[in-house]
Amino acid sequence: MVDGQRLAAFVLASVAIILAPGPSVMFVIARAVAWGRGTAVLTAVGNACGMLVLATFVALGLGPLLQRSQLLLEVVQIGGGLYLIYLGIDALRHRRAHVDAMVEVDEVKPGVLRILREGFMVGVLNPKAIVFFTAVFPQFVDPQAGSVTVQLLFFGLIFSLLSIVLDGTWGIIVGSSRDWFVTSDRRLLVLRTIGGVVMFALGILVIIPVIYEIFTNR
Repeated sequence: MVDGQRLAAFVLASVAIILAPGPSVMFVIARAVAWGRGTAVLTAVGNACGMLVLATFVALGLGPLLQRSQLLLEVVQIGGGLYLIYLGIDALRHRRAHVDAMVEVDEVKPGVLRILREGFMVGVLNPKAIVFFTAVFPQFVDPQAGSVTVQLLFFGLIFSLLSIVLDGTWGIIVGSSRDWFVTSDRRLLVLRTIGGVVMFALGILVIIPVIYEIFTNR
């Protein structure tokens, strides 16, 4: 199974990408601003369930292929890194529109099932999660430690559990200080800007080790 050093590095990378205010975090924050902590936490649970389903599909589809092809692994990592850079730039370019959308509130508070369902859809369709699962997860896989698919499933479970805790914490913090956030959208704008910068930087960090290994080993 995965050794302790790889697991610790994976957890650190996961925390960084989860805390970065991307689609999931901003959706949870929007729910916290609109309807408070309870709605935000339920949204985080639904979101994590969606990402777990996504991680499972990635593991079952990508795991066997990565086990057989080092070239495919490198292509996936570089492509995913480039897409993370794109997402970061896009988040920075459209951060004002994203913030404006966050403060739009429906008149009727949604029920529990709708909250979970909408959170699930945001999670399962989250482009940041898709790229992270396909480009970053494989970096922590050890082909000598057993099935790549099982390792990817294990990483997906850990990532989803961390998402519940960290996204839920975002929801609790923002839900407990809703007035402070609502009175100035500049604070939300700062969060979205930070998210864009983190995604851009993570994309760079994904690509550099792969390029270095290609040029030093070939």
